Amino acid sequence: MIAADYLKRIAVWSRGLTEPELAIARAGIVEKTFQANEFICMRGDHFEYWTGVVTGLVRIGTVSRDGKAVSLTGMAAGAWFGEGTMLKNEARRYDAVALRETRLAMMDRATFLWLFENSVGFNRFLVALLNERLGQFIGLLEYGRMLDAKARLARSIASLFNPILYPDVTRHLEITQEELGAISGISRQNTNQCLKTLEREGLLRIEYGGVTIVDLERLRSYGE
Repeated sequence: MIAADYLKRIAVWSRGLTEPELAIARAGIVEKTFQANEFICMRGDHFEYWTGVVTGLVRIGTVSRDGKAVSLTGMAAGAWFGEGTMLKNEARRYDAVALRETRLAMMDRATFLWLFENSVGFNRFLVALLNERLGQFIGLLEYGRMLDAKARLARSIASLFNPILYPDVTRHLEITQEELGAISGISRQNTNQCLKTLEREGLLRIEYGGVTIVDLERLRSYGE
């Protein structure tokens, strides 16, 4: 069984549970490691786990009928995803791929539903999470259609600093340019050029192994 202190460290939602609720949550979670470029689940799979990223990075996306890969968002450490599938008991509508070696905490559906039906703290977290998720994907739809590559990259980076979706993130993001391109839907070369422009404009700093955010609000509204 996963340790209580460890669960509270990797899952912000667990900090609002009662002791009996925490014990049930601990019993329903297993951990698994996925290698770089390994599929966690594919569109159409009945992958019955609510999933948290302990370490690593996950790309959420899909492939169109003509074979075009479409990136929707990235899931960094601290993020939990798949709650909609758990509630609706349906097949996944997207692919989830580990972009680097990634450790996941996976809660089975029975445990998820028990917490949903019995825990006030868990439900409060889910309401906030679903509300932020809706806003995130409305934003993705908007700037995916209206903004150029540089603005899409800026907004994609900013989306990884949502305090509800990624509660423990700091201003430094450990991510490669290739990974940023993967979750933004642009090439690595274009990502490099756009990052340099954003750095010259004082919005971020490009550092070894990642980027540090200087002006998060300007990143969030970039292109308006």
